[in-house]
Amino acid sequence: MTRIYRSQCLMRAPALVLMFLLSLGATAMAQDNTTKDSAEDSQNIHHQSAHLCASCHQEIYKQWKGSMHANSTALSDPIHGTFYKKVVGDPTKEGVMHKASGKFPICLQCHAPNAAIDKTTKLDAMPAYEEGVNCVACHTLAQYNGVEGQDGKLMLGLKAYDISDKLQGPSGMNNALAELASSSDDLFGGAGVGTSDSQKPNPHLGEPVDYEGHEIPALPMDGNPKLMKSSDACMGCHDQRNNPHGVPLCQTGNEYALSDSQVNCIACHMPIAEGLADHSMGGGHSPAMLERAVIFDLDTEADGDTLKTTVWIKNQLPHSMPTGAPFRNVYLKVSAYDDQGTLVWESSEDHPSTGDPQAYFSYAITDDEGKPAMPPTATKPGEDTRLGPHEERTLVYEIPAKTVALVRGELYYNLLWPTLVEKFTHLPEDLTDPVLIAVAENPIDAD
Repeated sequence: MTRIYRSQCLMRAPALVLMFLLSLGATAMAQDNTTKDSAEDSQNIHHQSAHLCASCHQEIYKQWKGSMHANSTALSDPIHGTFYKKVVGDPTKEGVMHKASGKFPICLQCHAPNAAIDKTTKLDAMPAYEEGVNCVACHTLAQYNGVEGQDGKLMLGLKAYDISDKLQGPSGMNNALAELASSSDDLFGGAGVGTSDSQKPNPHLGEPVDYEGHEIPALPMDGNPKLMKSSDACMGCHDQRNNPHGVPLCQTGNEYALSDSQVNCIACHMPIAEGLADHSMGGGHSPAMLERAVIFDLDTEADGDTLKTTVWIKNQLPHSMPTGAPFRNVYLKVSAYDDQGTLVWESSEDHPSTGDPQAYFSYAITDDEGKPAMPPTATKPGEDTRLGPHEERTLVYEIPAKTVALVRGELYYNLLWPTLVEKFTHLPEDLTDPVLIAVAENPIDAD
């Protein structure tokens, strides 16, 4: 028995050795493939985190980090995240599909474009996905083709663009003259041609750069001012968006077209300050932008026992106010106070959406019966009472004059309909509370 066993072991030895060597080879190949994948991953421009750009562009990074672009995904934007989880699912899971269509979530084309390119739904898989609309998401847009596809369907987000594997900038590096000089008989090899910055190591010139002990990969940049300095850079995501039933939701592009404005999006949302385009890209989440958006005034005249107060509002924007998501709204409240500061009259005791409809500026969407509906399920557009592009509007109130010492008007902006504020109790108050964006007062002469 022992001899047979030893004989069998000897016979099996070469096979075992072969299997061992094959396993070593397979392991080496797997490691080699992993290394190769890792190398390819590090070279994929759409896997580059904004942290890489922050190495040099520190101020721009700080601005962007506080923007809604940096917080655009369902992981970072609580409002978008609430809807995403209802209509798609968990943003940390791979392979989730849009529940109604059974297709890859169209939301990601705008809210997580780098993930959309890789057809992944696990947004926490790498920083470039989780960062939402990060540096490379915008700066690889090469050409805007419009949002209307040949089949009549909307081409949203990245689908509206040709995408480049090179960075796109508003002017590019413009170093060709220096290169020509350096290859000529110029004794100084092109030194002094261009600005002083053109002589510094720069990954946008096409070579890796060592920066504070870290290697930054080559990130060549082409000049693309026609896109990067125009509204074309924005319209893929901010033009228009319909729900699965064809009901218009976001309509900013159509509104802008109606205004006939020659001022592009970037002029307002990315103004130049101290030589840098502002990458905080303020919008509906920015109190400063909201305060700039309107001119608000009121005029009060005595008419017997009545005070006639005329409220004047002008939308200064080349799109509706509010714009974007349909649940954004603006409302007005007019109040009167006695000489002790006590409230003696108000235009609406309840929210103006029910108590003073003329003072509620919003876009309604409904079901087939005309009842208010949520964006994913609405089947019809409802009444649109928002301020149109550059629209001026007046509202008149008659106030009992007795004991009134002051008439005050207040204009508020809210990211959500009142019904959603009541429903989405999990959201932080800074997203559900109204924001005061304009105030006007008329003291009343006692005589």
